[in-house]
Formats: sequence, structure tokens, C-alpha cells
Amino acid sequence: MDNSSQRLPDSVMIFGCGYVGSALAEKLIANGVRVGALTRNEETAEVLRKKGLSEVVIEEVDSDRWHKVLGDYSAAVNCVSSAGGGLAGYRKSYFEGQRSILNWAATTNLSHYIYTSSTSVYPQDGGLLVDENADTTDAPETGQVLLESEKLIEAAAVSFKNWFVLRLAGIYGPGRHFLLDQLNEGRGVIPGRGDYTLNLIHLYDIVAVIMAALSSNLASRSGIYNVADDSPSLKQEILAWLAAQVGMSVPQFDPDVISSRLKRRGGRMPDRRVDNSKVKAALNWQPRFKSYREGYEELLANHR
Repeated sequence: MDNSSQRLPDSVMIFGCGYVGSALAEKLIANGVRVGALTRNEETAEVLRKKGLSEVVIEEVDSDRWHKVLGDYSAAVNCVSSAGGGLAGYRKSYFEGQRSILNWAATTNLSHYIYTSSTSVYPQDGGLLVDENADTTDAPETGQVLLESEKLIEAAAVSFKNWFVLRLAGIYGPGRHFLLDQLNEGRGVIPGRGDYTLNLIHLYDIVAVIMAALSSNLASRSGIYNVADDSPSLKQEILAWLAAQVGMSVPQFDPDVISSRLKRRGGRMPDRRVDNSKVKAALNWQPRFKSYREGYEELLANHR
């Protein structure tokens, strides 16, 4: 990448400053960037203020009440999460929230707009390798909402010199290690099946990708990108490895038991491998945690 094209914006507004957004805010502030945030949670707002954010607004993202409150920013990152309440909550946060943010953005001079979507938009099964051109026609209902939200950005792209849709794989990191928790809570039995591929991405690698996107000033790099590590792996393989690390026996899977989390995803997870080659080439990014092993080794070391 041409180093002359790399420079962080002087100010960034983060929408949905939760797990990913908070970590991003810390990194940006450490690099001298002025950071603002919008959150619907008062407790989160207080934590963010203590981190040194210059402005924290407490409001629902799909409202327009906050539009005239915000100061001026050079860039925006939309990393909202679901408001809960099933599909309606998805639509409220992801689609209506996106529309509200873009309406606000149309009145500003943003140079960068970044949206964290999800690889759940891909319906492919059978171990297929999927890139950003994969067919998403049969995406699940929640994935369809995310796709609609992405299309809003593409329609508004003329407003930004640089825009990025980052389709994130399964997120894990400090304070968020679902697989390890499932192993500890399962007492040797894991609900569902283990013979499908998990695509994962560590929190710190997500932040690194967003930082790279914010530093990119070549409009030709704008577009949709998959963000996953280098090693898609079977769930049963990952849990067997984790069990060995913590001195537990290899867990058994019970396909007759379907967790509430899995029920929300149609009763089973698709078996597909996510290709990350496009983002690595365009943004000169390499995952620090190339597989679950490196990521979980650090998490386990910090918890011993």
C-alpha cells in the first residue's frame, strides 16, 4: 500500500459504542484522534466518558433527535448491535439505524464511512469457500436485514470518498469467549452438532482492520470486505483443542438438543468457509491471531 495514502481522520464518530466500538475508541484516542460516540445505554456512556471521549450522546440510533446535537466529525463508524426483540430489533438497529445515520451524514462532510456487517449474510453450506461475490439470495431473515442495510450505504456512497462494509465473522476476545464458556458450562455435552465450520475473528484484529480502513484515502478501495482469520475450523476441532488446554475431556455433541441461540438461526449453522483474501490485499492487513489457537492461547494466559 502507498504510505502516502495512509492518514487517520482527525475525528471519528462511533455509533453503537459497545464491545467493538469501545475497543476502537481506545485505539483511536491513543493515536490522537478526537472521538465521539452514540449509545442507548447510560452505564456505557459513563464508561466511555472516563475513557476520554470528547462527546457521548445517549439516544436510540434510529431516532433523528440526535442529528442536531452532534459536533463535526471527519469520519463515522457504525458498529451497532441488535436492540433485541428478534427480527424487529434487527430492523430497528441495523436498517432504521443505518438510515438515520446516513440522513445525518448527508448534512456533513465525512471523508470515511464504515459499517460492520456480518458474514451471516452468506447462506452457503457444504464446506464451500465464499468470497464477497457469493450469492446471498437465500440469506436468513436477519441476514436479509443486514443486506438491506448495506445497500443503503451503496446508494449513499456518492456522499463519501471512502466507504467500507466490513462483514465480520464470529467475534471473540477479552471478555467475550462464547466457545470457552460453552465448554465450561456444558459439563461434557455441547448442544447441537460440531461437524460444521466456524469462521472467527479476534476483537483486536477487527479494530486493526477498521483502523486500516480509516487510514485508506484511495476511493478505489471502497467496497464490501469479509473480515475473518486465516483458519476456518470445525467446531468440534476447536472445542477439543480448548478442552485439552484447560484439562477437560473432549466434549460430546448432542444434535437433539438445540440451544435458544441456535433456534434463532434456524436450528443449524451453515458449513461454509469465509475467504479473507480481498481485505488482506486491499488494506495490507494480516490477522495478528491467524487462528483460534493464537487467540485463545492469549485469552487463557490472561485468565490463569
